[in-house]
Amino acid sequence: MSKAVETFMADLIAKNPSEPQFHQAVHEVVESVMPIVETTPAFRQAKILERITEPERVLMFRVPWVDDKGQVQVNRGFRVQLNSALGPYKGGLRFHSTVTLGVLKFLGFEQTFKNALTGLPMGGGKGGSDFDARGKSDMEVMRFCQSFMMELFRHIGPDTDVPAGDLGVGGREIGYLFGMYKKLRNEFTGVLTGKGLDWGGSLIRTEATGYGATYFAQEMLAVRGDSLKGKTVIVSGAGNVALHTVEKVNELGGKVVSICDYDGAVHDPDGIDADKLAYTKELVFNKRGSLKQYAEKYKTAFLERAQPWTIPCDVAFPCAAENTLNGDQAKLLIKNGCFCVVEGANMPTTPEGVTAFLEAKVLFAPGKAANAGGVATSGLEMAQNAMHLSWGREEVDQRLHGIMKSIHKTCVEYGKEGNFVNYVDGANRAGFIKVANAMIAQGIV
Repeated sequence: MSKAVETFMADLIAKNPSEPQFHQAVHEVVESVMPIVETTPAFRQAKILERITEPERVLMFRVPWVDDKGQVQVNRGFRVQLNSALGPYKGGLRFHSTVTLGVLKFLGFEQTFKNALTGLPMGGGKGGSDFDARGKSDMEVMRFCQSFMMELFRHIGPDTDVPAGDLGVGGREIGYLFGMYKKLRNEFTGVLTGKGLDWGGSLIRTEATGYGATYFAQEMLAVRGDSLKGKTVIVSGAGNVALHTVEKVNELGGKVVSICDYDGAVHDPDGIDADKLAYTKELVFNKRGSLKQYAEKYKTAFLERAQPWTIPCDVAFPCAAENTLNGDQAKLLIKNGCFCVVEGANMPTTPEGVTAFLEAKVLFAPGKAANAGGVATSGLEMAQNAMHLSWGREEVDQRLHGIMKSIHKTCVEYGKEGNFVNYVDGANRAGFIKVANAMIAQGIV
């Protein structure tokens, strides 16, 4: 770590104590871009690093709601509006017991650069609550969402801040949130993305993050004259991102042998084919069941309370939560033959894991580049809403594929080191420069 990075991080940690995920996300970016900042007087004079790591606005509010037993429950709601240099704040809402201000600052910080890489006019933000929908009835979830929106509605809008879904916030929650916003504002606008197809949503939005990560992997392998065809793949997670990654890998000729959830990891050496995937989607999305049931049905191994990193593979897609792939697990993946790792989640790999992959010259795609397909398609949904149009599935998919190819090309341009591409540096530098130039052009505000 250079002296400049060390000094900057010491100041940031002192100002933002007890926010380790935020510190981790900032450190990764600062380490990549500090050489650029030190050689660009305009960036230093405008204090771009100091400003870009300070949210423009942080909202925190209580969310009271009544459960099915008539008892009042109280949760905490947040919206972090981090940077609007490139457009309205854009980023998901996360409902999960692990949500804190520090987690949302890290996610909003990552989102700022991810959105910049898409080339679409979107700033960075993130929000959510420590509410956990698991075990709650539909009516309880509805009452919570309505209470949450009764405070949030005054701070968002189609030209101000456009939230989407994230962990714990799917189509059901977006519907309840949008319904309350519409009632409170008496207007039907594209203030949320991830909406239902019958009322302003976009085709491919549900699949977009998983599809986008897979398209990015295909581009990385193409640089080596290779593809996903015939590759053995493991995926962590069992939500929208993970299962649609499986779907697209299957389409491109790869074989996914593992997915995982809270209970553990399935290991299916025969591959999770289309029929097994259809069963899994029904199990996870509609029945809200456990992958243990998959293992029982298909007579496969089940690794209790484990991630799939012990399973040999060619390509790995970490698509679960942050910091679920550590240094030792990364080294084991490398030892077992993995040569390409593509983050479908936000910062799922620890710094030690990232270092291990880069030192071994593994193709490693950070989430801010590889999982940008979701927000890219949210941006496409915003465009359709603004024009009062609805594009077909093929058109949206083509646009998504084009955006992911463009992001890959940008990462290569900014991250090429001889015959190796450091996608971490490439993504960080490209996103930072775009946001920094916009901030300078708009003055000290």
